[in-house]
Amino acid sequence: MNGDTVAMGIFQPRGRGVWEALQPSQAPIGLWQHRTDIPLERLLPSLTRKLPGLALMVGLKQRDPHLEPRPADSAITSTLDYIRTAHVPIAGTFEEYWNARGKNLRSNLKKQRSRLTKDGIATRMQIDRLPEQMAAAVADYGRLESAGWKAQLGTAIHPDNDQGRFYTTMLEAFARRGQAAVYRYWFEASGLAPQLVAMDLCIEGDGALIVLKTTYDESVPASLSPTLLMREECCQRLFDEKQYGRLEFYGKVMEWHTRWTDEIRTMYHVNHYRWPVLRQLHAAAGERNAMAQRLRGKSAAPEPVATRQHTSTTE
Repeated sequence: MNGDTVAMGIFQPRGRGVWEALQPSQAPIGLWQHRTDIPLERLLPSLTRKLPGLALMVGLKQRDPHLEPRPADSAITSTLDYIRTAHVPIAGTFEEYWNARGKNLRSNLKKQRSRLTKDGIATRMQIDRLPEQMAAAVADYGRLESAGWKAQLGTAIHPDNDQGRFYTTMLEAFARRGQAAVYRYWFEASGLAPQLVAMDLCIEGDGALIVLKTTYDESVPASLSPTLLMREECCQRLFDEKQYGRLEFYGKVMEWHTRWTDEIRTMYHVNHYRWPVLRQLHAAAGERNAMAQRLRGKSAAPEPVATRQHTSTTE
């Protein structure tokens, strides 16, 4: 289009004739973007024809309706719900926002702060943004996460594993652009060493502060909620500074999200087929698979093509 770049993506093969936008586990949205003034339906047929070999289907995973309109289903394009996710709009004053939260949340955090004061414990939030601070931040994050339940599953970040190296490199790169922020939350008592009790790893962009990873010290008594206490102070700061338009969680909506915001939207996948008959064949295959699962006693809906591994359009 007049030599302008209108779309970009990184694609990988997912089976016979099937291509999919790369979706690293750490990325909240798929690695595809396009100009929102150009409908996706105009771009995908051309992309399908230009991919190597005979591309029969192209999948775009984890799309965000906040960033681009969800396309309507057609003879060659279908969309599938992914997850519901939440964000906090940063508008008005913190007092207005906080008074709109549920009574239980406000009361519980007030009681927790009163208990900390009674026990002589002060709280402190630390925010690091410089590239040279990111390695130490990821190391601290890893120590907290490795002491918790994720260590037992082998999914915890550690400075010396692939996850830790990835987050260090990524956060350093974002920090060099002024788009990284690491939040640490401390409990401090007189005569005792400060205790790191919660952390957020965040990046910034498109007017949003995006929380990528959160962890906390699981040794803290269950009657205290260091992550929620940190979130309250973070929100107050965001509302006071007005640097961002929203606080973005980009995870599956949990019960605690609904205590912080009413703004919930559904992310989605997109499947585009070269010819209408391929969509029909794939839908029929999905229905057969779902019926077979039900007959085996598994009540499960057919999986979206864009989320399958090594699948074929004609299977």
